[in-house]
Amino acid sequence: MLETPNLNQERLDKLKELFPDLFTGEGKLNEDELKKLTAADGTVKETERYDFRWFGKSQAKRNAFTPTNTTLVFDEARSVNPATSENIIIEGENLEVLKLLLCAYREKIKCIYIDPPYNTGKDFVYSDNYTEEKRPYWEKTGAMIDGVKQTTNPDTSGRYHSDWLNMMYSRLLVARSLLRNDGVIFISIDDNEVHNLRKLCDEVFGEENFVANIIWEKNFSPKNDAKWLSENHDYIIVYAKSKEIWRPILLPRSDEANARYSNPDNDERGDWTSGDLSVKTYSADYDYEITTPSGKIIRPPKGNSWRLPKNKFDEFVTDNRIWFGKDGNNVPRLKRFLTEVKAGLTPMTFWFRADAGDNQQAAKDLRDIFNTLVFENPGRVTEEMFEKSDKLRFQMCIMKQ
Repeated sequence: MLETPNLNQERLDKLKELFPDLFTGEGKLNEDELKKLTAADGTVKETERYDFRWFGKSQAKRNAFTPTNTTLVFDEARSVNPATSENIIIEGENLEVLKLLLCAYREKIKCIYIDPPYNTGKDFVYSDNYTEEKRPYWEKTGAMIDGVKQTTNPDTSGRYHSDWLNMMYSRLLVARSLLRNDGVIFISIDDNEVHNLRKLCDEVFGEENFVANIIWEKNFSPKNDAKWLSENHDYIIVYAKSKEIWRPILLPRSDEANARYSNPDNDERGDWTSGDLSVKTYSADYDYEITTPSGKIIRPPKGNSWRLPKNKFDEFVTDNRIWFGKDGNNVPRLKRFLTEVKAGLTPMTFWFRADAGDNQQAAKDLRDIFNTLVFENPGRVTEEMFEKSDKLRFQMCIMKQ
């Protein structure tokens, strides 16, 4: 049957092409913004306030605090060493599972790792409903057709981002209730929703408790069939329950890091390395002449100043904490002793595959264990996160879709 063009949609598409700022993130025309643009007197009444809103937010928040009537059932046949194991695997709808964990682990979890759907249009999106049995609800809403659960969230949906945010919001609210005051949460994500996840976590955990946005090198082989750029990274968003309390575990110092230290002047305090004595900011109180042991006069580079005031510098010289080189003629440098540095290395926000592994290595690890690839796109970053947070019994919670 011949179908006539949808002229209304064509006009909207043209308007969006010319004025994308008049449309919401869901692709709908914002009539209020259009009215402001076409105001006859050219004046605009400012009614906005900074806020993060989407359709279904209030219900998602209510869902987070609605009690569940589900229960845990021990699966003896699939258990391994249940009397001595320190680990628990729970299979089920993850929002209800998180609520069940509250019964025993409220404010007791040290570290949570969540690997949610990335909302690529191909992965799972939940429909949370607590007033009906799930199967009739799924069938009524079209989430189940002929007994088959429909598990995609196509980007053609007008509520594409809202559906994902509703799913995440309720789960993050419960997850926060599980964390101790010195707890931390790691969340894997990609470019599809990283911007929304940051704003969502700012609301749930507090903007002041944002720790880092880690970039993980998930693969190294370029995808030559990529339409634009070949993506080789994902993100791991890190928030603390209280940033003032939580601290990451320092990484073991490597032989390479320790090799930077030596003791060329046989200092009794042991091996040391030297650091720049100047800083790239200017202060008149920190701009003075230094006379080297050889008699050479040195000033800080133009526009810079020394790191120490003159009286403190003189104290450091007396304490043999300033290095002028073997001949006593070089620009002074500050000695930093290995015995005085932190016991480990501070974790960084770039996790390269050589250190944290990548998807290819994770797939190999799975095949070595199970002789098959039991699920697609495995990652090895969880092991890295174990090293960066306390490893306390029953205090790591991993939630994976």
